[in-house]
Amino acid sequence: MTQMSRTPEQRAEFLEQSVYRRRRAIDALKLLPVLGAALFLLPPLILAEESGSTALRLVYFFLAWVSLIVICAMLVRHVAKSDED
Repeated sequence: MTQMSRTPEQRAEFLEQSVYRRRRAIDALKLLPVLGAALFLLPPLILAEESGSTALRLVYFFLAWVSLIVICAMLVRHVAKSDED
């Protein structure tokens, strides 16, 4: 069934801006594990043959971990706030 042959009741309506933003925040939450995998796996693969400071690598992993937590907290707060509205 094409868009032109649908009746007005069957056509998809545009979502409200708050609903659209909430859905995009939920999509971002679903992609956080992929971002985390990229943050944790790509640098060791790229820098595997270079000798670097272990302390700097630990600082990098700690900062990546903390940034994922902060991003997740901000997105969850946004979704929870939009649920209340």
